[in-house]
Amino acid sequence: MKKGKLKIGVLFGGKSAEHEVSLQSAKNVISALNKKKYKITPIKIGKDGRFDFNRIKNFDVIFPVMHGPFGEDGSMQGLLKLANVPFVGPGVLGSAAGMDKDVTKRLLRDAKIPIGKFITFKSGDKIDFIQVKRKLGLPLFIKPANMGSSVGVSKVRNEDQFKKAVKDAFLFDTKIIIEEFIDGREIECALLGNDAPIASIPGEIIANQEFYSYNAKYIDSGSVAVIPAKIDKNTIKKIQKLAVKTFQALNCEGISRVDFFLKKNGEIFVNEINTIPGFTDISMYPKLWEASGVLVSELLDKLIHFAIERFKREQKLKTTVS
Repeated sequence: MKKGKLKIGVLFGGKSAEHEVSLQSAKNVISALNKKKYKITPIKIGKDGRFDFNRIKNFDVIFPVMHGPFGEDGSMQGLLKLANVPFVGPGVLGSAAGMDKDVTKRLLRDAKIPIGKFITFKSGDKIDFIQVKRKLGLPLFIKPANMGSSVGVSKVRNEDQFKKAVKDAFLFDTKIIIEEFIDGREIECALLGNDAPIASIPGEIIANQEFYSYNAKYIDSGSVAVIPAKIDKNTIKKIQKLAVKTFQALNCEGISRVDFFLKKNGEIFVNEINTIPGFTDISMYPKLWEASGVLVSELLDKLIHFAIERFKREQKLKTTVS
């Protein structure tokens, strides 16, 4: 892009309930970025959403490390596009589609990618436990449609739990998604690239709680990451192929992590995608790539390269009609 050190702005914080996780991720990204290649500036966004937007144009590349709404859902990506600055990760469409679990599942279903059964509700809808139970069975999961890090997620076994879980999920979003329980191992696969993404070796999460909750991820250290996952080569190839297909179906670019359920009979289901996966000490995305032979500093170099590559490609597009 130019000679000398690239000026990298690391964007973190924000209004999301995942604000604290973002701080941890940003700290690790800043620490791992090559200081010989980059001049790095942290850009913190407060919980009120305030920051100096004018600073954005001073950077060669923006590295958003913002998880959840107002950072990972396309809103910040739209702002960066208007500022005409290269940035790491999917654009507006890929970010928005990946963040909204309802939209994600609809697009994956249309692409013939295997997913579990689900029902979506908006605030104000009548939600009947008996009807939901009849369609999805028990237990089931209730989640805010637009949230990550398992914030607001509940596993439900009876009507009392159901009512509380619905109320809790609506605290974080105006739309919730109710999913069938899939009895399977939790497998994760990392993606890297633009038009021709590559997939990492898969890893497995074994939580010491009922599911991989926010506490299991960031507070209770009893959860175990097994990398590589102990699965056969044929299943590994299937998971990697599905991960790439999911990435492309959702119009993602640069970076993502796809999470799966692997049943005992070998069936594979896509659970969700994370378009700005964590970079905390316990985050799977950098660990999966490290186990695949890509160290964190090299991984960050590649992500910055893909951001610049996409930006240059988009700059060639016509914006006027003669």
